[in-house]
Amino acid sequence: MSLQWNRMAVMTSIVLAVLISSIDTTIMNTTMPLIAEELGNVKLYAWSFASYMIICTIVTPLSGRISDIFGRKKVLAVGILIFLVGSILCGMASSMLELVLYRGVQGLGAGAMIAFPAIIAGDLFSVEARGKIQALFTGMWGLSAVLAPLLGSLFIERLTWRWIFYINIPICLASLLLLIPYREVYQARKSTINYTGSLLFGLGIGLLLLNTVVAEGYLLYTVLGLLFMALFIWNERRHPSPIVPVELMRNGTVAWMNLNAFLTCAALFGASSYIPYYLQHQGYSVFMSGLALIGMSVGWSLMGVPAGKWILKFGYRPLLVIGNALLVLSGLLLLFLPDQGGFWFVNGALLLQGMAFGLLVTVSVIGSQQLVDSHQKGISTSLQVFARNIGTAAGVTIMGALLTNAPEFMTGIHRLFLYGFIVALVALASTLFLFMKHENKGMPAKKLGEL
Repeated sequence: MSLQWNRMAVMTSIVLAVLISSIDTTIMNTTMPLIAEELGNVKLYAWSFASYMIICTIVTPLSGRISDIFGRKKVLAVGILIFLVGSILCGMASSMLELVLYRGVQGLGAGAMIAFPAIIAGDLFSVEARGKIQALFTGMWGLSAVLAPLLGSLFIERLTWRWIFYINIPICLASLLLLIPYREVYQARKSTINYTGSLLFGLGIGLLLLNTVVAEGYLLYTVLGLLFMALFIWNERRHPSPIVPVELMRNGTVAWMNLNAFLTCAALFGASSYIPYYLQHQGYSVFMSGLALIGMSVGWSLMGVPAGKWILKFGYRPLLVIGNALLVLSGLLLLFLPDQGGFWFVNGALLLQGMAFGLLVTVSVIGSQQLVDSHQKGISTSLQVFARNIGTAAGVTIMGALLTNAPEFMTGIHRLFLYGFIVALVALASTLFLFMKHENKGMPAKKLGEL
């Protein structure tokens, strides 16, 4: 079988995996109120999202490490199968409690899937090509912004909400079938798995993330979460095969890229969750409010596609400075959202934001792969995704609190974007500090490890 067919098959497989996860996330945001009304027990509403998010966030870095040991194909296939089973179970749920539990199963599968598009692209494609590949993945999120409201309306009005989950079945099966002929180029490095460390990590992160959905007990969950994380670090330093290799943590540039990913996503990545809410408050339909998110995907593609070539010419840090500056500019625009008719204003702001994240995410993902050894590429990429997920969870939670505790809707909107603007400024300041501290005039392709 030719290398070209091998690449096409696996790329189609992971693009389908990205598509189902993005549609599943977007469509749940618009249809969950109706599902909760039918199943009852609205008190568990937030947990239908939280169970998915918490388990997915915990599993993402673990799956990356496991793929470094056993290979990408096996772990990705298992993730797709678990997501498929979770989707079937969600479609069969007869109560909100069952739906919450089954969404956790979906999250387990998604956590084993979410980082692999970037990891496998890093195995198969050169630095220049990876920018285009990352933009393709982003395009799936833009497509889901249009498809999700349409599919949600169709299923609710003509069929049943259960098809929101059943639609994943043929897509998962197609993704699995296309993965079969994939001949893995990465040579797995056999090693033991730190099961105790994995358990401590899961408990620590899970308890900390509970603060995003509970109404009380924040101090207890925070203290216990930090205690388990401290035990995890203690365990990691003594285990012969740690989940996060010590030398990876000593890589200053990679560690900073993870910190910047956390800060930028904590700042404004959650804007896409609140912009549709803002537009619907202005009287726009569910479809039109979802359509506004396309501007972000367009901007992402504009900067993400050529980012691979720009890295070879300019290096990492100048591009990250530009990306952070664009993010600050988009945050500044969002501070001035009008009280009425802000559709085109939002499109402009999200276009800039998409350009910012197109640079930041693409450059950071490539950097996290190229600045480590090949046997660490999976865990390094997964940690980058993990940092973004944690930042997004924290940012969305803080924004939600600012919105719900405000005396008026627009006051809350302005407060949450003021928060995002300030955190984006902090991210830019840290980037400028790094840029001035370490000169970086670009790296030749050979040094970057071009495939």
